Amino acid sequence: MPLTASRGGLLLGLSLLAIVSQFYRSSMAVIAPELIDDLGLSPRTLGLAGGMFFLALGVAQIPVGMSFDRIGPRRTVLGVSAFAVLGALATASAETAGGLIAGRFLLGFGCGASFMSAVVLLARWYPPERMATMYGRVFAVSQLGNLAAATPMAWMSQAFGWRAVFGASALLVVAVVALFAAVARDQPAGTPPAHSAAEPLSRTLRGFADVLRLPDFRKVVAVHMVAYATMATVLGLWAGPYLHDVHGLGAIERGHVLLAMSAAQVAGLLWLVPLERRLNTRKGVVIAAALGVVATLAALAAIPEPPLWLAIALLVALTAIATYSPIIIAHVTSITPPPLRGRGAAAANIGQVAGSFLMPVATGAIAGLFVQASSAYPPIAYRLIFAFMAAALAIGVAVYSRAKDSRPRAHSVRG
Repeated sequence: MPLTASRGGLLLGLSLLAIVSQFYRSSMAVIAPELIDDLGLSPRTLGLAGGMFFLALGVAQIPVGMSFDRIGPRRTVLGVSAFAVLGALATASAETAGGLIAGRFLLGFGCGASFMSAVVLLARWYPPERMATMYGRVFAVSQLGNLAAATPMAWMSQAFGWRAVFGASALLVVAVVALFAAVARDQPAGTPPAHSAAEPLSRTLRGFADVLRLPDFRKVVAVHMVAYATMATVLGLWAGPYLHDVHGLGAIERGHVLLAMSAAQVAGLLWLVPLERRLNTRKGVVIAAALGVVATLAALAAIPEPPLWLAIALLVALTAIATYSPIIIAHVTSITPPPLRGRGAAAANIGQVAGSFLMPVATGAIAGLFVQASSAYPPIAYRLIFAFMAAALAIGVAVYSRAKDSRPRAHSVRG
């Protein structure tokens, strides 16, 4: 198979895996009010269920990272994805909050190799200066999963029930993983295997410690912990309830707004991520975009009850500029030696998913401070949620600002 065709197959397989992962990450937002009613969820339980997906992602990272460096990403993805099938079926059959939480955990663990496989495989198949751009493309295509979790999810849930949607998605996982196995390879033809099954397990584990000792690694991960978490918590958990409780939108109307947010995220990935090559700075683009997100969250927190048009505009703007995670990942990859790339990606991903687990749990606790007569929460609850996320992201940016810049090209960009 020609190298270009191999790259095309790889991008297709990685993109489909990422679409499935994004769908599951965001699939609770548009149906959150229905889940609250059907399963009797408290705000803390809703936050825990939303964050459980990311906790499972974090749990998966160490075994997945070790497996990447020992047996390769392709076989690792095949094994781990079985848990996603079980998770979809468990979610579909959940009768209690505990059943939903268990299903979300299995889904998260089953998607634990999806995005990390893209980080590792793209680093093997493409030159370093194209890493962020190619990952940005995969991440942009993956937003089809978020789009599917918006209006289509609302429509399908109303037409067939949310349980039927999750049950059918198990078949989708099987089809996607089968296609990935057919088209993806661990390295380009004619190159030696990048993994080493002969490496002692103790040395494999010590590789994680080696990664954490790399210069600036922890400073970069500091912003990675909160960068994606803020966007995912808004889009995947609180945007739907906020639009329902504060602005009175029904499921289909909420789906339309979430669809617009996801579309804005795709557009943001296409215009923002390439800036790191054009401006020849990763750190500069990350800080500027992150501060834009902080400002947007601060506006949502500061305005008592914004008109619907303004609330929607701010939510859409947030997802349009919160698309700089691929640049952070490229920064991490640039400072990680090739033999440690799997464990480096895993260690960075642990930071990301830890933040993505803690953010929903913390914001759910904030909502739980307010006793309400119905299932709706007052505007002040959401204002405090937005303020908390703005503060967390600002702290992450402050730590990251002390890291050395990673420049895609050694020479300056003209103009």
